[in-house]
Amino acid sequence: MKSFKTVDDFISGQEKWKDELVYLRELFLNTELEETVKWGFPVYTINNKNVIGLGSFKSYFGVWFFQGALLQDKKKVLINAQEGKTVAMRQWRFDSREEVDEPSLMSYIAEAIANQKAGREIKPEKKKPLLIPDHLQQAFDKDLSLKQSFEVLNLTKKREYAEYIETAKQESTKVKRLEKIIPMISEGIGLNDKYRKS
Repeated sequence: MKSFKTVDDFISGQEKWKDELVYLRELFLNTELEETVKWGFPVYTINNKNVIGLGSFKSYFGVWFFQGALLQDKKKVLINAQEGKTVAMRQWRFDSREEVDEPSLMSYIAEAIANQKAGREIKPEKKKPLLIPDHLQQAFDKDLSLKQSFEVLNLTKKREYAEYIETAKQESTKVKRLEKIIPMISEGIGLNDKYRKS
């Protein structure tokens, strides 16, 4: 996905929804929010805190509320686009300009601004500490170079390996999984690297 430096670049770089994005942008600029670009997308802030964002995709355009889970959502229009991953953020999607209910949208934005000013926010849960399963620890105790190879992996890869062993229900499965991952760890390969985009 292309990264844009300015909101004008973002809008002109869209194949679809240009007029709709200009329309929403004008609404946002009539609030006290400040316009910026983060992660290549237009973001509107107050006191340097993200309040809303502007987005455009093939089948819809919309508004991201960074703390949308705190909104009353009287119209029941907000969705969590990444269920299980996103705790606070919510989207309001539109597939035409006619679908934009301006008074309701401005009411949602006003509520989002008020929440941010009041310091109301949902903070992401802190990750639990990395726990090494017994089988993996025993392998490290027997092979120091394996432990050293594991130590240089990033935290995500370490967690994936630990969970892979820990989630096996049977003892025999834990042993088989351990046998599978030892060479991968030694080579510095993550368990799910083949699924990751390079």
